[in-house]
Amino acid sequence: MLRPSHNADQPWSLTNDQLCGALGVDPERGLSRLEVARRLKTFGPNTLRKTKKTTAWEVLVRQLQSVIVALLAAGAALSFALQETLEGFAILVVIVINTAIGFITEMRAVRSTEALRRLGTTETTVRREGELRRIPAERLVPGDIVVFEGGDVVTSDVRLLTASRVQANESTLTGESLPVSKHKDPVDEQTPLAERQNMLFKGTAVTRGMGEGAVTATGMRTELGKITSLVEEVEDVETPLEKRINDLGKVLAVLCIVFVVLVAIAGLTSGKELGIVLRTAIALAIATVPEGLPIVATLALGRGVLRMARRNALVEQLSAVEALGSTNVILTDKTGTLTENRMTVVKLVAQGVEADLGDDEVDLEPFNALVTTAALCTEASPDAEYVSDPMEAALIAAAGQAGHSHAELLRQWPRIREEAFDPQLKMMATFHSSDEGVIVAVKGAPEQVLNACSAVQGREDSTPITDDDRQSWLATNERLAGRGL
Repeated sequence: MLRPSHNADQPWSLTNDQLCGALGVDPERGLSRLEVARRLKTFGPNTLRKTKKTTAWEVLVRQLQSVIVALLAAGAALSFALQETLEGFAILVVIVINTAIGFITEMRAVRSTEALRRLGTTETTVRREGELRRIPAERLVPGDIVVFEGGDVVTSDVRLLTASRVQANESTLTGESLPVSKHKDPVDEQTPLAERQNMLFKGTAVTRGMGEGAVTATGMRTELGKITSLVEEVEDVETPLEKRINDLGKVLAVLCIVFVVLVAIAGLTSGKELGIVLRTAIALAIATVPEGLPIVATLALGRGVLRMARRNALVEQLSAVEALGSTNVILTDKTGTLTENRMTVVKLVAQGVEADLGDDEVDLEPFNALVTTAALCTEASPDAEYVSDPMEAALIAAAGQAGHSHAELLRQWPRIREEAFDPQLKMMATFHSSDEGVIVAVKGAPEQVLNACSAVQGREDSTPITDDDRQSWLATNERLAGRGL
């Protein structure tokens, strides 16, 4: 067994040899069963801190935690004490109905949520004792060698040892909606989280490529686990409706006491018997309690929960519906986090002509070369039903609107090979065979593509590109970017 020889607190800054030495693992063989068992005992299962299962008793108690309900219970008790049996039972029925509605609604949501959590288990491919195995993600330990490919969910924090055109969607962690290119080379110790391009993080997804990596953190020690810890520190607060109902209950409680005192004083000073005075005072106090209020509020919130359920949204607590309805301002960042993570081509610029793609009256003939090149310069296969990269999906859709099928384009110009997007060059390219030789389709940052260009294609022929041409195109790009395009 290898012994750690380096500090793995900053795995992104270590070379592959240093990292494997720090983790005590041979990347060609992986960990042994005995070592896995020892580390599993030391570090625990690779799970985020599990939410404590909500019991039926807890849900029931939550329905009774209200000043109004307490007043109703007190009213029922006093009614029975004064032998007002019918009144007492009526109040008890109100409490039972209100509690039952809230209990049934919340229990269904709680159990549905717990069932979803149980469905969320995943498996991971690891190399152990020289063999590749599929294991539950909870059994991963630091030092495991994981093997992944496009479409896999990352189940722990991983430092890449090998990477072939790897990209990852890290929107759940950083908010960045576009896939991030990854590599296996060390980066500086001070590199911020979002720029550690040799790391994969738990909770993200590999959108393309393939490779291997060493697990550097599991469970609550991962970056996602640290966020989970922060979320757990947030204290529960009352919703606006809960505050208003409790405030109303306090006011009613004060009014009850005031009524009892005033009626008692008035009755005694007028010479009434003490028993009659007390019965009258208590009856008036009970009458001030609005028995129908809890049921009306619970029914309204229950209807909100059902409406959310029809839209595939689960609400665990009734009060959360009202909290959402009371929201006035939502502050958010990064397109793609709360949106559908889709992009759409809305404007085309080519040969000195601009056109809105959604305008049916626009002649798209001048843009044929543009949209076909854009559709060719993607990694999507001709029979792909779903394109994971939102930009490539938008380019293929734009070509379709102009009458060019992506599958037909690839049959006409078969793809020979591709050069993945390079973060340094800020460009990608695909190579296609044609009757005239090889066609290279390129897309990337405007300034980088313009620097690589030698000519401008016009309607009839091409002319050498000049510095003025480049500045004109960059100015057009700035103008359109200023409009959010």
